[in-house]
Amino acid sequence: MRLLIVEDNEELAELLAKGLKTAGYEADMLSTVEEARAVLSTTFYAAMILDLGLPDGDGLELLREIRQRDNPIPVLVLTARGGLTDRVHGLRSGADDYLVKPFALEELIARLEAQLRRPGQLLGSNLRIANLAFDTQNRQASIDDQPQVLSARETAVLELLMRSKGRVVSKKQVEDHIFGHSGEVASNAIEVYVHRLRKQLSERGARVQVHTIRGVGYLIAEEK
Repeated sequence: MRLLIVEDNEELAELLAKGLKTAGYEADMLSTVEEARAVLSTTFYAAMILDLGLPDGDGLELLREIRQRDNPIPVLVLTARGGLTDRVHGLRSGADDYLVKPFALEELIARLEAQLRRPGQLLGSNLRIANLAFDTQNRQASIDDQPQVLSARETAVLELLMRSKGRVVSKKQVEDHIFGHSGEVASNAIEVYVHRLRKQLSERGARVQVHTIRGVGYLIAEEK
């Protein structure tokens, strides 16, 4: 499960990423509003940790923008602004939770997990297309209720496609979801993982098809 950290304090961002990795999460780190704005327009993240005092603007500006676009991503605000008025303003701007610096990493992770357990979020939810199901909490795919063993990257591709049921997922979105925003990727890597996933699903009797939309991306749908 991939998270986005938007924090200009490099030492703190790295500490957060390390702690989240220990807890089972992958995280991308960015330090400006503009970088975050660009990445959020193309990449799916399970949740975002957002600092407010960024070098090129206020994190609340970014928060209001993504809420105006009806992006439901859970957002945990991190800030030194601890006053009641600041907290209320942050929550009313679209934050799901608000944590004042300094904070305990254990509390941050617990608050994130509380957000992800909410209805419609990632923990404890089950995705289904025909006889193919995906448990997002345990990251387990099943066909006709029989658990399936897939590689970590095949699993990541399947999760993204199933979350986007009925919508085309661009090759760039798949790439960022698997490798992160700054990962180095071979030119044919995404095609390879999609091909492997398609083959595995077909051989195991899943009544779904992974379509390649040339020049656009990929789409999963029930087999007709």
